[in-house]
Amino acid sequence: MHKVLVLVGSLRSGSINRKLAGALEKLSSDRLAFTYAKLGDLPLYNDELWNDPPAAVTKLKADIEAADAVLFVTPEYNRTYSSIIANALHWGSRPYGKNSWSGKPAAITGASPGAIGTAAAQALLRSVVLHLDSVVMGQPELYLQVKEGLIADDHTITNEGTEKFASGWINAFADFIDKHK
Repeated sequence: MHKVLVLVGSLRSGSINRKLAGALEKLSSDRLAFTYAKLGDLPLYNDELWNDPPAAVTKLKADIEAADAVLFVTPEYNRTYSSIIANALHWGSRPYGKNSWSGKPAAITGASPGAIGTAAAQALLRSVVLHLDSVVMGQPELYLQVKEGLIADDHTITNEGTEKFASGWINAFADFIDKHK
């Protein structure tokens, strides 16, 4: 079973991206073990803090390094990914020469009420994660438009077609980890 560190780009407890992460976890429970990064605990990136790095920063870096892969689940704000994901990317890539993202298999997805899901945010995030030397799954892609009731409180996807597609996507990610770990 592969260990996957999940970075959900929304701090709101009822966020649709947190629900999507839970649904993907449920669909992959026989192949992947999810751990959720606590992005809200990270201070804003400040290079001066490396003299005595905050515990949340050293935990994030250790969690990235211990994971077999990373899953980014991002909302889309103003056609880009969330600032809390950007902040985590900055902390994980520093200090110079100690990039925790390097060589790590990764996948990117996200959900939005909008018709194109989080396509713009994912495209921008993909370019940054690639720059940080992660190995990013390119296909298939999962841009999910979420309407009320699509993901139940128990993380079950209620639409059969969407559930089948999401299941195929998370299984493709597990296969990708097998290939690139």
